[in-house]
Amino acid sequence: MKNFYITTAIDYVNGSPHLGHAYEKVLTDVIARFRRLMGDRVYFLTGTDEHGQKVQQTARKQGVEPQKFADTVSEEFRALCKRLHISNDDFIRTTEERHKHVVRKILQQLFDKGEIYKSDYRGFYSTRQEQFLQEKDRLPDGTWPEIYGEVTEIVEPNYFFKLSSYQTWLVDFLRSHEDFVFPRYRQKQVLEFLKEPINDLCISRPKERLSWGISLPFDENYVTYVWFDALINYVSAVEGTDFWPADFHVIGKDILVPAHSVYWPIMLKAAGLPLPKALLAHGWWSTAGAKMSKSTGNAIKPLDFADQYGVDALRYFLIREMNVGQDSDFSTEIFLSRYDSELAKNLGNLVNRVLNMTNRFAGGIVPAAEILEDPEPKTNY
Repeated sequence: MKNFYITTAIDYVNGSPHLGHAYEKVLTDVIARFRRLMGDRVYFLTGTDEHGQKVQQTARKQGVEPQKFADTVSEEFRALCKRLHISNDDFIRTTEERHKHVVRKILQQLFDKGEIYKSDYRGFYSTRQEQFLQEKDRLPDGTWPEIYGEVTEIVEPNYFFKLSSYQTWLVDFLRSHEDFVFPRYRQKQVLEFLKEPINDLCISRPKERLSWGISLPFDENYVTYVWFDALINYVSAVEGTDFWPADFHVIGKDILVPAHSVYWPIMLKAAGLPLPKALLAHGWWSTAGAKMSKSTGNAIKPLDFADQYGVDALRYFLIREMNVGQDSDFSTEIFLSRYDSELAKNLGNLVNRVLNMTNRFAGGIVPAAEILEDPEPKTNY
């Protein structure tokens, strides 16, 4: 049997699941189920990303420990999978010891190889995105895009990963592996991003500012950057098995660049690990043309529709309505149109006719399948 390893992105526990999370899981589930039917030995991974400043801040606002907060929200995502009949083989949490162990091991290996060094950082920091920014990230009027939230200027010693030394290698890899990112035009976007020099990646946060994270094995006064922690889940979940490398990482287009298409391949290359075979970057769901998200307040709760119209109806709509890689709009009217015209009338009518014919001609028993052999095979031209 051929191994087939597929993953979703792990969901950040700073909010409850919305339709975008449901779509990614259903899409990945459809692929996994198809590969199982093809006879592959499938390993389907999903889970939650639970460290970082936003989790720490939200937990403090609610007056609970970060672990308790993460436990509560992680359970919501686990319940979503169960309710939507997602056939995942594993559900990983970045607060689990099996994950922390692998993160610290890889960090130590990279530090010992000289791929990580300590230096002062001076620049701008986005708490919302948990990333350092550069002047080129500003808007033409000098302000910061709304996606970054509050931006502050800081100076502090930190640890850096030698990301920039692998830029030429990554460009060459992408040019020689044209199918690494699907759809292909997304790969062109990655190459456009790489036309500008990339900086080394700051991979630490001092514990005096952020305590909720995985401690650096070579300096316990720091925790690792949330992306350097989260991305490694794909490896830590299958450590000790023969499933790595992954066949597909199924992710949203918003985390393709730079996290999955720049940070992740370079991290693996530096660590001496094989790269995943492909990234599948899907689009966004919008409502009346506006992106659906927790921050905008227009997120659709998928379980509400599953409870009212049925899980299969919701799964059907998500796969039928959106072309993989493109964006799509969601509304109750669009959902009901598909529900009535395709499920109730077209497929419903087909099922009804088949049941009637089964009762009429086969006594209500599905007959055994017959394999018909063509006595005169056709020649292929």
